[in-house]
Amino acid sequence: MSETLKITDLQVAVEGKPILRGVNLTINRGETHALMGPNGSGKSTLGNAIMGHPGYEVTGGQIELSGQDVLEMDASERARAGIFMAFQRPMAIPGVKMAEFLRHATTNVRNPERKEGEDLIPMRQFRKELTEKMGQLKMDTEFARRYVNDGFSGGEMKRAEILQLAMLRPKFAILDETDSGLDVDAVKLASESIADIINVEAGGAEMGILIITHHDKLLDHNTPDFTHVMLGGRIVETGGVELAKELYTDGYDRIRAAYPDAAAVGEEMKEAPAGV
Repeated sequence: MSETLKITDLQVAVEGKPILRGVNLTINRGETHALMGPNGSGKSTLGNAIMGHPGYEVTGGQIELSGQDVLEMDASERARAGIFMAFQRPMAIPGVKMAEFLRHATTNVRNPERKEGEDLIPMRQFRKELTEKMGQLKMDTEFARRYVNDGFSGGEMKRAEILQLAMLRPKFAILDETDSGLDVDAVKLASESIADIINVEAGGAEMGILIITHHDKLLDHNTPDFTHVMLGGRIVETGGVELAKELYTDGYDRIRAAYPDAAAVGEEMKEAPAGV
């Protein structure tokens, strides 16, 4: 039976204001899903709620990972269970080198029962794997000696997130606007890098991917099996890659006209806190 990330009637509030208003979405391992929608429609809220960000209050519905109740897990437990999120605005961690961070994180995900500080991946094995992944992503090995996101450019932050994805090899990955703030060449490289990573089998099965994006360029090398449109805090329409291309080319006028109730809610949500 395929492993699934199943979201049922999910309702989420931020600072007491309702944002998600009944989201239903099922991602099977090995599938690529694109999530698109106007600014403030709730796309990032969905990703943060799945990952367990404490600023996003789940007020109703369910999130299940192959039958497990994800809402009963804290964020670290979700990561160890195989859920990953590449953030739109990653935080800097001064004083912590990328290599040290990745060695501990990778060990925790691959051996979720271990106690912190014990049984780290052997350094020789870890260094070999990290060097291979950085070569695959066309990254200078010096990058691993820098502090996590400290002084990184926007493009470097996004590549660091992709490197984490490559090393952690999750069952399900949420990529929150990985293309934002990147120039055309950087988006192309990011798209190719993600495709290379998710097409490599991890633990006998490919990843399930949710790509949150405003553009279609990140999808050039990651053709979605499904494209979902979010408006007013819920998914109002689902199609294939042709829907993503339509939205990028024509915008959301047709969607707003087809779903006036959701569009009205979307107008109200423009006053919601930033980062929804």
